[in-house]
Formats: sequence, structure tokens, C-alpha cells
Amino acid sequence: MASYVLLEQARHVEALVLDVDGILSDGFVTLTNSGDEIKSFDIRDGLGMKLVQQAGVKVIIITGRKSNIVDKRMSDLGVDLVFQGREDKGVALTEACAQLNLSPDDCLYMGDDWPDLSAFAIAGMKVTVPNGHVEVRRRADLVTQAMGGRGAVREICDMILMAKGAYDTLLEKYSANPY
Repeated sequence: MASYVLLEQARHVEALVLDVDGILSDGFVTLTNSGDEIKSFDIRDGLGMKLVQQAGVKVIIITGRKSNIVDKRMSDLGVDLVFQGREDKGVALTEACAQLNLSPDDCLYMGDDWPDLSAFAIAGMKVTVPNGHVEVRRRADLVTQAMGGRGAVREICDMILMAKGAYDTLLEKYSANPY
């Protein structure tokens, strides 16, 4: 369980900002013989993203690569903003905040490698995964228990929901007897 300080930080999060490769996926790029790319996403992460949106938190994607798969998955999830092909993720985070009238201090940024460090430098809360690069782990406020692409995003979404007092209310909607 997250410490009181981390929960207090998470209570003020207005936007969940996620890298894709290594965070929403396991970081592996699989190519078919015809050159098509395959990515796997954890369904629990997707539900977590939808739940934090129900609690009023914006979801933003910033990735250095471009992929139709990412467009499709994020569209299916109703993600607020998607930035692809962005090498300078700090600049992209600043642009996203301007579009949504937020401050980077209002954002929890989740990344796993050096290209994420410029966003880490300005985000209010910084999170990575256990297999994130050592320099990213060193700068993170929190390292998840789950690996990237294997429920790490859901872990953070649950923490945000708990911090905002929305976890039990949303859980009740799923666990209530409809009869």
C-alpha cells in the first residue's frame, strides 16, 4: 500500500499521463513476417483508465513511437489526448497541459526509460515499473509492484481512486446485486 505522503500526492492528480511501450505494453515490439506490429495490452489497465476518468481524472498518452494499434486502443478507451511520435515528452506534456488547462504539477507521469525523464522533470508525481531503467527508478516517487503491460497502470489507477475517495463507490457499482 502506498504511504500517506504518496496518497496525499495522488489525491491532487488531475491527469494520468502514460507512456506506452514498457508501461501500457510489456515493452516488446513484435513484428510479423509481413512487417505488421503486434502489441499486447492488459485489459485491467484499460478498465483502470476508464475508472479514473469516471472519477474526473484526464488520461493522456505520450509515446515516442507511432502506431495504429495505439490509436485504436486509446480510441476504444476514450482517452482524452494522445501524442504519438514525440521524442521530447516534456514538451508534449507541457502542450497537453495547455490544451486541458492544467499545470504539469497536476499530473502523474508514468514512464520507464530515458525519453521519459524530461516529463519526469516537470510532472507533479513520477511513477515507473520494476523493470524501468535504473535512472528512471532513481527519480520516481513510486515504483509499482506490477510490471509494465501486466497491471502496473491498474495499480496506479486504484491508488488514485483510493486517494480521491472514489474506489469504494465505483466498486459498489460493479458488485451490487442487480436483482
